[in-house]
Amino acid sequence: MNSGVLIAALLFWVAAWLANMWLVRLRPAHQPLTQSINLLIPALFGAALIALWEGITVGFNIPSVLLPPPSMIWARITSSVDILWADFYQTFLKAVLAGYAIGCASGFIAAVVVDRVPFLRKGLLPVGNLVAALPVIGIAPIMVMWFGFDWHSKAAVVVVMTFFPMLVNTVAGLAASGAMERDLMRTYASGYWQTLVKLRLPAAMPFIFNALKINSTLALIGAIVAEFFGTPIVGMGFRISTEVGRMNIDMVWAEIFVAALAGSLSYGLLALIERAVTFWHPSYRS
Repeated sequence: MNSGVLIAALLFWVAAWLANMWLVRLRPAHQPLTQSINLLIPALFGAALIALWEGITVGFNIPSVLLPPPSMIWARITSSVDILWADFYQTFLKAVLAGYAIGCASGFIAAVVVDRVPFLRKGLLPVGNLVAALPVIGIAPIMVMWFGFDWHSKAAVVVVMTFFPMLVNTVAGLAASGAMERDLMRTYASGYWQTLVKLRLPAAMPFIFNALKINSTLALIGAIVAEFFGTPIVGMGFRISTEVGRMNIDMVWAEIFVAALAGSLSYGLLALIERAVTFWHPSYRS
């Protein structure tokens, strides 16, 4: 047992905890300082978690095949940049982005059609809820058989996973505008498409961005899981499944880190776009 590393990690955890408690109580007068504090608090908390992880794994000599320390994972990341980039390119830049764009766009178009044709709302939405409940491990082998072992089958899985969340959220958003506002548009002799563009779509934007943010994580999970069922010798899911068999758990965690970073950045980018588009929403008012 390496007690020195464990004690140092615990001391850093306590210091970070006390610092965060002090930062939370601050009420700065300047907005940039408030934003800096809001970024510093989660960063400090994350650093404390990593330090505690390092202290526990090194201090108690936990075998790396069970849980490698963060320092070992970082060493693997820095020494395997070319492999990680190739896997990221295959999974995220090909399968995820293509499937995400097709799934979200087709779900949005289908929602407008469903809103325009009332009987589809009663016929398609229950089917959508049923398909959305299907497990990805049941869809992925079928898509691999249909579209082959390359990234196209993974993109097809992503399309299935992202289509119905976008459909359901957009339909709910298009119904979110009030009856008074719709009556006002009719008094101005506005047609269906004018009302859709000028009233109902702006009101549906929070719902649409909610679906986009949900799909940003679903798409990455679906593509990685789909790669377990057949893929070329590259890809995040392929690397995770093969390295687990080789007991190279540090490489598995390196792939998990890349996937988590890509998913977090995608979610954050969508949140920034949402804030710029829906600045008028009451949740953003100070």
